[in-house]
Amino acid sequence: MAKRAVHRRARKIVGEEPVALVWCEIHKPIPAPPKDVHRAAGKGRLKPGHHWLLYVGAVVFFFVVVPMMLLDKLGARLDGSSRPRRNRAARTGQPQTPGGPQRAATDPERARDRREDPADGVFDGDWSGTAGQLLLRWYGHSPNPKRLVILAGGHVSIATSPRRRLSPTKADDFRTFAEFPLDQVRIEGEAGQPRGFATFRLSFTDGSWLELGRLAEPEDADHFLRTVSG
Repeated sequence: MAKRAVHRRARKIVGEEPVALVWCEIHKPIPAPPKDVHRAAGKGRLKPGHHWLLYVGAVVFFFVVVPMMLLDKLGARLDGSSRPRRNRAARTGQPQTPGGPQRAATDPERARDRREDPADGVFDGDWSGTAGQLLLRWYGHSPNPKRLVILAGGHVSIATSPRRRLSPTKADDFRTFAEFPLDQVRIEGEAGQPRGFATFRLSFTDGSWLELGRLAEPEDADHFLRTVSG
């Protein structure tokens, strides 16, 4: 379970003992909103921030790993050029097309799926709805992807820490940035979902919804899902 510091802080900011709480994330990239909608909302961040180690890894990859891969590939080509070449297409009599027929068949299907669900299952797709407006300011309060959803006092509160990195078991500086009474939002989730793959939805009375996943602290996640499913 989350340590006492987390529960103590949650109790302090909501004013009473939480019924259930869980650290979670938007488990897919936020779709790009229309430019005018994004501009009207203040052009806030739509992606989480990254730790400096990620940038170090990227630099090492592009300046060390990639050159080594290219040199290795070049050496293989030079070695192969000294051997007799065989034209497989001429031998079999069948033209070879990049990607093959399977790729040609699947690419249109994927493109059609993206057109049918431009929101990619993250939310209902209506940027003017409650969920869409919440998404537009989701990362504006913190670059950290983790959010604490707290169920207490007839409200659903969403809190975050201003830090770029945090420990879900020890965080004690988070604060709420959104709060909804239970007559405006319903939490939809099923108990017994596989750990690591569990998700739940915040469904609002205007018909909009937002899906959240990557639930941290298994015991908190199990208790949270049992509570909302009951």
